[in-house]
Amino acid sequence: MGAIFETVMLVCFGLSWPINVVKAYKTQTTKGTSLPFIFLIIAGYIAGITAKIITEQINYVLVVYIINLIIVMLNVVVYIRNYRLDKKNNII
Repeated sequence: MGAIFETVMLVCFGLSWPINVVKAYKTQTTKGTSLPFIFLIIAGYIAGITAKIITEQINYVLVVYIINLIIVMLNVVVYIRNYRLDKKNNII
């Protein structure tokens, strides 16, 4: 039962990240985006994945962690792109 609630939590968090990626991509700026915050979220997902592996709870929840991690890492890619655009446009 705990795995179901953990999955629901991860899906709720996970649904917000693609929206964030699209928004950041469309705005073409780093304004309103915190790179340290994104790295903190990445660290959290890595910790969750590590916990699953260490406790040998290799199940569908691990897959959700990995999908979320990949999507959050896309935020870093978009941030780098937007940083370059900000620099090019003399916003930074």
